[in-house]
Amino acid sequence: MAAPAQKQDPTEARLEGLTLPDGAAWAREAREAALGRFRAMGLPTRRDEYWRYTDPATLTQAAAPRAAVFKPTDEVPLFQEVDRLKVVFIDGVFSPEKSDDLAMAGLEIERLQDALAKDIHWAKDLYGTREAAGQDPVARPQAALNTAFATDGIVIRATGKAEKPVELIYLHRDEISDAILHHLVRVEPGADVTVLEVGPAAARFNKCMEIDVADTGAFHHVRAQGRDHERRAVTHMFARVGKEALYKSFTTTANGVMTRNEHVIEIAGDRATAHVAGAALGDGHYGKFHHDDTVFITHDAVDCESRQVFKKVLRNGAEGVFQGKILVKEGAQKTDGYQISQSLLLDDDSSFQAKPELEIYADDVICSHGSTTGAIDETALFYLRSRGVPTDEATDLLTLAFLAEAIDEIADEALREDVAARLREWLERRRRG
Repeated sequence: MAAPAQKQDPTEARLEGLTLPDGAAWAREAREAALGRFRAMGLPTRRDEYWRYTDPATLTQAAAPRAAVFKPTDEVPLFQEVDRLKVVFIDGVFSPEKSDDLAMAGLEIERLQDALAKDIHWAKDLYGTREAAGQDPVARPQAALNTAFATDGIVIRATGKAEKPVELIYLHRDEISDAILHHLVRVEPGADVTVLEVGPAAARFNKCMEIDVADTGAFHHVRAQGRDHERRAVTHMFARVGKEALYKSFTTTANGVMTRNEHVIEIAGDRATAHVAGAALGDGHYGKFHHDDTVFITHDAVDCESRQVFKKVLRNGAEGVFQGKILVKEGAQKTDGYQISQSLLLDDDSSFQAKPELEIYADDVICSHGSTTGAIDETALFYLRSRGVPTDEATDLLTLAFLAEAIDEIADEALREDVAARLREWLERRRRG
């Protein structure tokens, strides 16, 4: 009688077939340290505090689940009318043929593997450091896995005010692609850069971005996740914000079986500002939709401001999750922390789970958090219908009004209007069926 097969440890099963990429000695050390962190933490499960509302199984299983490639439409790509520098990845691999020349005034841009191959490079002080710091007090093993095995990415150093945004375009072509990308952004004192991200990237996508915003610097980030219905993604944004510096990030998400977006931000300099916002539109009619925003902002300086503004519109069994925390350390006086998470449920089958948290060790602060779940305002709907607006169109108008607070967090007017227009188009397509 044959001996029963031994059940393989899920963490080791995920590592099977992965090898640490080549690089300079310091890069190899950073990757090995990340691998050690990953093995020590193990893969997340529903038993973990910050995964109780989201099942990570398809994000952590050894092979990427198959995801059909979304068929092209006549829709004009987002940001098409914006003058920007395009950096293209196809299933997680940089495409020099489809990308623009990476030279631009005020910026130094290069491929991650090129930066990590150099014995002397500023990336040495950033690669893996923000991710490692972000593991306390909450373990983020998927981010450590990324640092260890990321095969591609882009490295940006802003030395002045960038003349135009950098757009990272993620194209999905392979139904079983499993992409791991890692980006680095350093904003020098007084510099200013805008990074755009758009596209589904892969069947399964694991992305980390580590950002260091030096004193008086400014980092703007606008991301659009979609359109493939079957895609899965886990992303991490790790940032440190210096004195009188600005960090702003906005994400819009439509479609996707599973999306988990994490932000871990340390406000380290006095009078700094950090805003994180998101607008998600989920429709379970086209397949399962689960969207999770998890945010952790630490105030460790005086007279700083943070905002978390997240809105989700859910229908046909779509699921939404928000977990947000503001930690105010001792001595971080005059902190202004604001957090709001709201969901609009367009039927009785959809659901929203929220876990807002405040942890405060200073006494001169203004901090607030709130979370609401509700349906369309029947009074407002009646008002519009009484003036001849059809019910479906009136519902779309009220939905866009609901999302407006999150969209308004985008500082650039052209980008803000482009995102609002695309969300309006998404709602119209759903209305037309």
